[in-house]
Amino acid sequence: MSMPPDPVELYGTEYKRDPYPLYAELRARGPVHRVRFPSGVCAWLVTGYEAAHQALTDARLGKHHSRGNAAWRARASIMPEPQHSQLQVHLLHQDPPRHTELRRLITDAFAPQHVEQLRPRFQEMAEALLDGLPERGTVDLVETFAARFPFQVLAEVIGLPPEFADRFDRDWGKVVQPVGPTDPGRPAYEARLRGLQGYIADLVAHKRRAHGADLLSRLVAARDNGRLGREELDSMIFQLLVAGQEPVTNQITTALVTLLRHPGHLAQLAARPELLPRAVEELLRHDSAFELTTWRFFAEDADLHGTRIPAGDSVIVSLCAANRDPRQFPDADTLDFDRSPNPHLAFGHGSHFCPGAALARIELQIAIGTLLRRLPDLRPAVPEDELRWIPAVLARGVDRLPVTYGTGDGCPGADGPDAAC
Repeated sequence: MSMPPDPVELYGTEYKRDPYPLYAELRARGPVHRVRFPSGVCAWLVTGYEAAHQALTDARLGKHHSRGNAAWRARASIMPEPQHSQLQVHLLHQDPPRHTELRRLITDAFAPQHVEQLRPRFQEMAEALLDGLPERGTVDLVETFAARFPFQVLAEVIGLPPEFADRFDRDWGKVVQPVGPTDPGRPAYEARLRGLQGYIADLVAHKRRAHGADLLSRLVAARDNGRLGREELDSMIFQLLVAGQEPVTNQITTALVTLLRHPGHLAQLAARPELLPRAVEELLRHDSAFELTTWRFFAEDADLHGTRIPAGDSVIVSLCAANRDPRQFPDADTLDFDRSPNPHLAFGHGSHFCPGAALARIELQIAIGTLLRRLPDLRPAVPEDELRWIPAVLARGVDRLPVTYGTGDGCPGADGPDAAC
């Protein structure tokens, strides 16, 4: 019996800065690869578009953590108890029929027609944030806008009371970047978990006293009438608060980094805002904040595109690798606002397709359009190699994005539509 190849390491500064050369190499070698993450956990990575599309709808692959084998649990299930049992039974880790039942509780709040009606309110929020900036100068767009706008939108959509919105600590979002039991950062990680769990308990108690028609109130009512367990309620609120806004923050940053790398495209979009819907789809495809999906497992040994996968080993789909597959997207590494059709997988596919996709699209259209309109002559304030890409295993984004605006006439002497300043 031949030994499996050594796992490909999916971490490091250069990898997080630009994973696409590695993904191209892996796609050329085949659709499924053994990989290793920073925690030491190994997984099977699906890279091509067709293989990814099939894996995301493969009924043999389940999401519930109980399917993971001992080797996976030893390194991957590192959120400590009691938080693991109490905060990890949300939609991302459920299979039908329970997944279907839980998802039904939130779909109305994120329905395309409903969130579209809220677009004017979201636009007001974006304008108000930018009203607080000087007419010209240098700012960090993460701190001043990208980290704030998605949270304000989320609070509006789910019914988060203002006093709880003010109390929310963005640092709690780092609980999706877990650290191992021996890591020096472990005490701070566990403190974040306890802080967030206490916040959720207070929020549930408040909604129980001041019941309304909003999503959070409806989820608390579902717990009280027996449709949700306590752990399911806490987990769904956890998912809404963390997964409901941090990925949009990251996607705003990846889109802006892409546009700053392509000043001709940035200028085109600033001059022609009617291109925004199509441009947003291409920016989602070109560099997605959801780089990798969460774990999936086979209940028994199975074949996946010619590779034998042991039962309980984790299978992860690279959405970013699928979205740059040249067999699906001609000139896949090229940013093309005229690309049509554009069936990217930035929001996943199948039963776990992101329920907030319509909301995220509106947020991205508003965020990018408003920033380009309000911040003229937008350009980087630091060299690109000084940007720090967040160390999250599954996500892409930068934690700071310093830009300069309103202090010049664009790029003097630039040669060509995408010449760098």
